[in-house]
Amino acid sequence: MKVVLDTNVFISGIFWKGDSHRVITHWKEGQFTLVTSLEVVSEIIKVLKDFKIKLSDDMVKEWVDLIVRNSIMVEPKEKIAIVKDDPKDNIFIETAVAGYVDYIISQDNHLLKLKEFRGIKIITPEVFNRIGN
Repeated sequence: MKVVLDTNVFISGIFWKGDSHRVITHWKEGQFTLVTSLEVVSEIIKVLKDFKIKLSDDMVKEWVDLIVRNSIMVEPKEKIAIVKDDPKDNIFIETAVAGYVDYIISQDNHLLKLKEFRGIKIITPEVFNRIGN
């Protein structure tokens, strides 16, 4: 099973226990394949560096290295403008389409209200944990 994780799942999973943390643990244990792109990784770096809870540069680098080493990196070829309320969220859709993933896991209502795009289900960490992890 191939999955794109929204930045907010990484942030929640890194800093707090709960459903996002369980999703990240399942990924680290190899229970699903993470698909990401340079745009998504750049977004994760930016948010981690600007987050109210500070991580050292070494910790940010460690997370980025972990993500890059343990994922399939894709380069989205198609520009998709389906998320009208927050256009920067389109990178997750573009990455998912390029990587032929099964799920986008997010806590972002702009993405979640789509529910599905081209057969890719957009669900919360809580729902993902219930369906097979």
